[in-house]
Amino acid sequence: MSDGCAFDLCDGSGFRYDLASNTAFDCRCRAQRVAHAKARNLSAVIPRRYRDVSFDRPPVTDIEPRIVTATRRFASAIDDQLDHGRGLWFMGPVGTGKTTLAMLVSKAASDAGRSVAIYSLPRLLNEIRDTHRAERSHVDLLDRLTAVDLLHIDDVGAQRTTDWVLEELYSIVNGRYEDQRSVVITTNILDRDELCAQITARTVSRLTEMCDELPLVGHDHRMDLRTA
Repeated sequence: MSDGCAFDLCDGSGFRYDLASNTAFDCRCRAQRVAHAKARNLSAVIPRRYRDVSFDRPPVTDIEPRIVTATRRFASAIDDQLDHGRGLWFMGPVGTGKTTLAMLVSKAASDAGRSVAIYSLPRLLNEIRDTHRAERSHVDLLDRLTAVDLLHIDDVGAQRTTDWVLEELYSIVNGRYEDQRSVVITTNILDRDELCAQITARTVSRLTEMCDELPLVGHDHRMDLRTA
């Protein structure tokens, strides 16, 4: 985030001043500044493979048009979506374009100056485990994962289920649910009962309320590239 005010309302401090009453109050940009500060040290880099993806060329133009249109509409109104804590939940078999579309949403948020954290769920769980072996605070990491404007988690449901995994995932989702923060989720599981069995019904329930569900069907497009 730049040093200036994203809305050109304050001097970049995050506060506005009323000279008549000699009082200060939060600028509209302050919430974003706080989120950016708390998001430091989280993974916010768009992976190299997805840095040049676009809605207007392959592989995105080869994905189900209805789902691409819904994703594009969400990305074009990214500030409003994030301000209201709305998210997207891409579900479907491997190779159908879920991660590509999710990365386009994360790119839109980053380009808009919003704080973003991008993880596969296995990597995120590894980072959480590291807090138990290092001096970093587990609670501090969860607080930062809650504060970021957009949390993008890939491969939900792909990890081996244990009580610890289920509780950590629930803590992350519930923290963002209670704070009305947006998430973008991808999962290979389409069947709701199977997903509830994998990550618990209470986590699925919260994600259902937070996100618009976008199911993708079809074959593995990566095999098309290999054949070509």
